[in-house]
Amino acid sequence: MLTPPRIHRTAEVSPTAVVGDGTQIWNEAQVRDGARIGTQCMLGKAVYIDVEVTVGDRVKLENRVSVFKGARIANGAFIGPHACLLNDKRPRAITPDGAFKGPDDWVVSGVTVEEGASIGGGSTVLPGVRIGRYALVGAGSVVTRDVPGHGLAFGNPARLVGYVCECGARLKADGMCSSCSRGHQIGTGELVAIGS
Repeated sequence: MLTPPRIHRTAEVSPTAVVGDGTQIWNEAQVRDGARIGTQCMLGKAVYIDVEVTVGDRVKLENRVSVFKGARIANGAFIGPHACLLNDKRPRAITPDGAFKGPDDWVVSGVTVEEGASIGGGSTVLPGVRIGRYALVGAGSVVTRDVPGHGLAFGNPARLVGYVCECGARLKADGMCSSCSRGHQIGTGELVAIGS
């Protein structure tokens, strides 16, 4: 049986946000209006969740992760400390006329993080990018384009360098996991598990 969410007294959670049972929100975190946080999540110190962001169940967001409007994070995802999911491809503080931009002046193109994917600490994911199921983005990467399911990508800009298993270990050329021996095959352009 899940317990009610545990929210640190210094965290700011909007009364219009939804936080699932068993979720822990640590000190100085901020969850804004209309955000939806699933069950059994962990939001570390100073995590920022923007307006209307959706976070699935059993998601772990390490200290100082910033997730901006339009982002969708699926069940079981991991985002390492100081990572940032951006949402505007052409950010400006002011309009072409010099007026301060308001909410209606922004073009939101949020990041999608699919089930079980992991993004290493200090990474930046550009607007509109999709991180596929069980993909792994190496620490400090700048992700400028989609990463396929089970893809292993790192660098600046991040490049696809191989594939990983659900357990996180690298796959051999034949699709077998080097750690847990789970097999994989190419499905519709992405790897899919074929058994363990």
